[in-house]
Amino acid sequence: MKQRVTTAVIALIIFIPVIVYGGWLIDIAGIVLGLIAVNEVLMMKKLLLVSPEAIIADIGVFSLIAPLSWFGWLPPQIDRVFVFFLCVLALLIRTVVSRNRFSFDDAGAVTLAMLYIGFGFYYFIAARGVGLSMLLYILFVIWSTDSGAYMIGKRFGKNKLAPHISPNKTWEGSIGGTVVATIIGSVFLIFYPTQYNFILMVLLTLIFSITGQFGDLVESALKRYFSVKDSGNILPGHGGILDRFDSMLLVLPIIHLFGLI
Repeated sequence: MKQRVTTAVIALIIFIPVIVYGGWLIDIAGIVLGLIAVNEVLMMKKLLLVSPEAIIADIGVFSLIAPLSWFGWLPPQIDRVFVFFLCVLALLIRTVVSRNRFSFDDAGAVTLAMLYIGFGFYYFIAARGVGLSMLLYILFVIWSTDSGAYMIGKRFGKNKLAPHISPNKTWEGSIGGTVVATIIGSVFLIFYPTQYNFILMVLLTLIFSITGQFGDLVESALKRYFSVKDSGNILPGHGGILDRFDSMLLVLPIIHLFGLI
């Protein structure tokens, strides 16, 4: 517990100035976090981090997260999406060159990881671009969902939510976490309203909280598939970057879908 708290305090000391300042600093942070996260997937798959496929994955994730202005030196027919597509083609060619030691299934898994992580952190940066209050709203909804689900589940949890994926999660905790997040999100929106009316935003907060829990379960399913406890160990007591940002990676694209970022 002491290690977990210490890591959380240090992480917040670094993280808070980054999100407050925004700009180029959060661009760099989003890229670094995305690169670490995709390499955590590669490690779970037991792929070498110095292998050609790892380098391709890094380029692919970078192409999805980095600001558009960083690609201004490229010819006009080559945009970030085309760079990503070239990475996918390179992974397919890798299956031939490696004589299927790196298989089509491997290429598919790495491509999916690049998309899942790349777009997630792209919208993390985009949320800060809308404003600090928008990013804080998202963080409060996700964090209060996690905390509420843990506390209420620990006290009242009896019915398992997804025992085959995450044995400790319960329906009581899940519902409690969403209720807590909706209350906290609603209070935040009173002081920092969006372009949508308040009632609609309360309903959207509920949707975002539920989506965040699915993000957590997706990453739990990933870890269960690869038989690992944590996605990494870069955050002692907390696991890896995917362990900390799993909910956000699913929530942020959904928030974009509703036009908030």
